[in-house]
Amino acid sequence: MSLDNIQLPAIVLHDLFKNSLVDLNTNETVATIAKANGIAVLGNNQKQIAIIVADEKTLYLPDDELNFLMGILGACKLSMADVALINFAKTNALTYTQVEEELKAATILLFGVDPSQLQLPLQFPYYQIQKFNNQVYLSAPPLQMLAADRTEKTKLWNCLKQVFSI
Repeated sequence: MSLDNIQLPAIVLHDLFKNSLVDLNTNETVATIAKANGIAVLGNNQKQIAIIVADEKTLYLPDDELNFLMGILGACKLSMADVALINFAKTNALTYTQVEEELKAATILLFGVDPSQLQLPLQFPYYQIQKFNNQVYLSAPPLQMLAADRTEKTKLWNCLKQVFSI
């Protein structure tokens, strides 16, 4: 009998692991899925940064795009705990006033979402930092397109450095 093939009875496993294997009493902040007064968000929104994407197929983003977004946030010294990720395609008629009132967002990043879709009373092109209503807006192409194009990533990075004073 080798140590690789030991099979313990269920009662022994229960006694060994009667306390949870995961410590639920931690002080560590974890990104969670929550509803902020009706807007479904991923993240804790600790720094009042709303990231609005549009993806019809998934709840928020496909894994590769979410990983790319996490890399962007990491480069900006942010995490999912700092932001609120919103999938515009999964919300009912989301407006900029809802984002302002319910999330208290000071910075709003739009990836593949046109400002007019949020009923913003102004239009601005990609990579133009726009201040309106005591908020900072930045519009960019969809994350999938950004991930594939180095020039677009550079343009986004230059804007993010200004927005987050990096």
